[in-house]
Amino acid sequence: MDELGLVLRDQDGVVARRQLLALPGTDATAVNRMLRRRELVEVHRGVYVDHTGPPSWQQLAWAAVLWAWPAGLAGESAWRAFEGPGRRRRDTDQLHVVVERNRRLTPPPGIVVHRRAGFEDLTLWNLGPPRVRLEEAVLDVALAASDELGLVAALADAAGSRRTTAQRLSEALALRPRVSRRALLVAVLADVAAGSCSVLEREYLRRVERAHGLPRGARQVLLEHAGRSMWQDVVYEPWNVHVGLDGRIDHTLLVDRDRDLERDLLVAGRGGRSVRVGYGQVFTRACATARGVGAVLQVAGWEGPVRSCGAGCR
Repeated sequence: MDELGLVLRDQDGVVARRQLLALPGTDATAVNRMLRRRELVEVHRGVYVDHTGPPSWQQLAWAAVLWAWPAGLAGESAWRAFEGPGRRRRDTDQLHVVVERNRRLTPPPGIVVHRRAGFEDLTLWNLGPPRVRLEEAVLDVALAASDELGLVAALADAAGSRRTTAQRLSEALALRPRVSRRALLVAVLADVAAGSCSVLEREYLRRVERAHGLPRGARQVLLEHAGRSMWQDVVYEPWNVHVGLDGRIDHTLLVDRDRDLERDLLVAGRGGRSVRVGYGQVFTRACATARGVGAVLQVAGWEGPVRSCGAGCR
């Protein structure tokens, strides 16, 4: 196999013009001839693929990195690369790459450029295509989430995949000097490591119960049923209404389970006496959740109104 063949093999059939011109016996005339013959097809300016069909995700990822070189995949794109071929769940229309902070690039459509000081030390250059470490990619995805449920889901998904751990994610977070929502990230990662849902318990009390004037429920109540003992997260004892906090953080996608919990809350609001709520109901829809739990309590005989928490309630 010639030198060009080796480069194309190592880069999934993608090559940059500068790489071609660095090969012995290859000059601009030879490159232009390969383009005319459609032996190479331009993907981005100065970056080519060795066939005329649609590029694969892996080839587009290589093309993005070579266009911005020196660069590495970042965020969702780096995470997708770690998942390997056939894992299309993280395929997106845009590819994210990271470059040194002082560079100024105007990316073509389909590429998003992130600038970060010292990115070389965070990038795994031996992988194809090069990419930031998985922990850095996961934190980027979590921090870019549009709401807190997305943040929790990203951390849960990463830890549940067994490709990383809450400990490694916490260590990567500690090295970032300025991070939005740091307190929530730290608390959720502590829950992931401990297998608990203390964040969910605390925020249900603050965002749902107190903010909306619901009665104060008893916490961690021991129940006996059919010879079995079990703990219930929140019990509104005068009305025998039970709220279970579904704080499982595992490989099950939180956003999928969130739909089921939302349906259960709606049904309970029409006469049920036991409900389960999760991160989505507490973090992103606390007002609606308070109204749902209040409706269950009212069916059971509670006479108090659900209070508006302010701007969040309509």
